[in-house]
Amino acid sequence: MTELLYEVLIFLGAAVVAVPISKQLGLGSVLGYLIAGIVAGPLLGLIGDEAQEIQHVAEFGVVMMLFLVGLELEPEKLWELRHKLFGLGGFQVLLTISLFTVGAMFFGLSFNEALVVGMLLSLSSTAIVLQTLNERGLMTSTGGQSSFTVLLFQDIAVIPMLAVIPLLALPELVSHTTDNNHHSGNLLEGVSPWLRAFITVVVIGAIVFVGRYLSRPLFRYIAKARLREVFTAYALFIVVGVAVLMSMIGLSPALGAFVAGVVLANSEYRHELESNIEPFKGLLLGVFFITVGAGINFTLLHAELLNILALTSLVVIGKFAVLFCLAIVFKLRGADRWLFALGLAQTGEFGFVLLSFSLQNGAITSSLSSTLMLVVALSMLITPLLFIFLDKVLMPRFAGVDDVGKSHKIDVKSPIIIAGHGRFGQIVTRNLMACGFQPTIVDLDIESIEGFSKLGLKTYFGDASRPAILATAGIESAKLLVVAVDDKHRALEIVNRARMANPSIAIVARSFDRLHTYDMYKAGANQIVRETFDSSIRSSKLSLEALGMDTEVAQKVTKLFFDRDRLGVRKMADAYDPEMPRFTNQKMIDIALAHNEETAQLIQQLIQTCHQTVDPEKGVTSDPCSDTR
Repeated sequence: MTELLYEVLIFLGAAVVAVPISKQLGLGSVLGYLIAGIVAGPLLGLIGDEAQEIQHVAEFGVVMMLFLVGLELEPEKLWELRHKLFGLGGFQVLLTISLFTVGAMFFGLSFNEALVVGMLLSLSSTAIVLQTLNERGLMTSTGGQSSFTVLLFQDIAVIPMLAVIPLLALPELVSHTTDNNHHSGNLLEGVSPWLRAFITVVVIGAIVFVGRYLSRPLFRYIAKARLREVFTAYALFIVVGVAVLMSMIGLSPALGAFVAGVVLANSEYRHELESNIEPFKGLLLGVFFITVGAGINFTLLHAELLNILALTSLVVIGKFAVLFCLAIVFKLRGADRWLFALGLAQTGEFGFVLLSFSLQNGAITSSLSSTLMLVVALSMLITPLLFIFLDKVLMPRFAGVDDVGKSHKIDVKSPIIIAGHGRFGQIVTRNLMACGFQPTIVDLDIESIEGFSKLGLKTYFGDASRPAILATAGIESAKLLVVAVDDKHRALEIVNRARMANPSIAIVARSFDRLHTYDMYKAGANQIVRETFDSSIRSSKLSLEALGMDTEVAQKVTKLFFDRDRLGVRKMADAYDPEMPRFTNQKMIDIALAHNEETAQLIQQLIQTCHQTVDPEKGVTSDPCSDTR
């Protein structure tokens, strides 16, 4: 028991230290877990052979991951994306598999081994790429959307890969893996292929039937208990039950979990399932990647450093070439083409999953697995460098070039610029246009731009946080800038650069919370609107009315609170220091306490003054707060 607790302590401690540092450096959580395993294993020797035993438990995190992937794949959504999903995504996977299979055979591998290599190298890192695209505000660009589509198809493609790998087992390794897994619990061993196929179809059909027709009454019954832990237990029961069932008939537990997830994708309980499974998935996957890091063969890396670096370079260059050609065929242009090709040029976390699965099923040798593990890890480690190269070297060359490769030439420049045209910016635009103004709109969502152009609204593609785009839009002579983007970091950059380019411009900015509001004031925004503040004020007014307060009194109270809160934010912004943690700035704390106390006193005075009085004889309600003039 003590030894087990010690191992758990090492794994959790390594994750707690390494992952936050990795995320701050922009490397992502997956690389953080790998680094934690490398430090705790090969470098410090705190993790030994027990990592392999723990890995078998942690692999259940992969099963949960595929269950959650299935939950996200609503059939209607897949049908909408079918052309790009199966076109761009399908060609990427098939061409990359073909390229690396031929390349691996050229280096002397058998067809079976080469095909396994091609499959695992065809995948990219969903975790790293999506996180980086979101952080840099590139998710809504054409290149970002194309990358997301390919990553989605790759996640789906993992399922048939897991099904094919056992069929590629090498004869010389099969007996060894069979001896090691004689207790696997497969009830169909020795059964004829036809009967095995029939039973497999029946089991999968049963999963689909139960998920589609019997799950809702069961969910409803569990939900009536109103105990979150019971729902969590039921969610785990579903995943574990399906995994065990698939193992009993000799199929991959991950395949069953994926099927179950797809079946439940349209369930009204989908989000509750996700929220309950996510923490377990994240923890077990983290432990899985730590064990992968702990198992990396640094002796081999030292002995074959040049060869492994050369292999990693060939993998990245090969994937880049395939992706770049596909970008041309599917008419991605300019910066989007380079974003798509460089962003997906690495291998991904599922590569480790397929490596482990292939080794267990005798599809590859342990020596090849060790080499490929180093190649996969190194390709992921250089991904941040590829994005830095893209951002610093390539992107500046395309600043001022839009999604269709034409110059961002804005012939008629408006004194009003709106950066961001989502659900927030559209309302501002409609109001301004109703008053006769014609603003210049800059946004990164090419589909929205094309759609609004059909409605006669001139919208330009571009990232308003880039100085070249702001200059092209006419920031130096503009009178008003409305910052309505939904990325807090880009919003701050836009305000900073706009204020530097035009010190006299009026800036109305959307903010996310109080801290972001303080940053906006520091950056130079004149008027700041917290995106949920007005709706919260309106909700508080309705709450007061529901508690019995007169409508007019509630209106005056919320108006006073609105004005006081805006005043308080402005006072605290002057004392705000972004370098200090939120609750250690004593000056801000003192201002907040004094301001809140004064606000409460003013509101109480207002309520007492405006309290309604009823004349029992006349039955008339008089309100001293009303304007009777």
